[in-house]
Amino acid sequence: MAIEIKEARRESLVSGLQAFFLETFEEDLSVFRAEQLLGFFLSAVGPAIYNQAIEDARIFMQEKLDDLDADVHEPDAFIQ
Repeated sequence: MAIEIKEARRESLVSGLQAFFLETFEEDLSVFRAEQLLGFFLSAVGPAIYNQAIEDARIFMQEKLDDLDADVHEPDAFIQ
């Protein structure tokens, strides 16, 4: 599954990469090179980050569901 990002976010990330390279390496990064770098990051590390985020969300939701079960469960008074 390819990771798709909205155009406004892509532009912001490209701009951020350009700023990072200028500040860190004192190197101007063209829009084309920044877009290529972003594409590489999205394909190389994007899936791992995405999968970790999904797993974190699943664990969070499972914990909330477990808490909900304990909070709303009423014991049956006639069953011992």
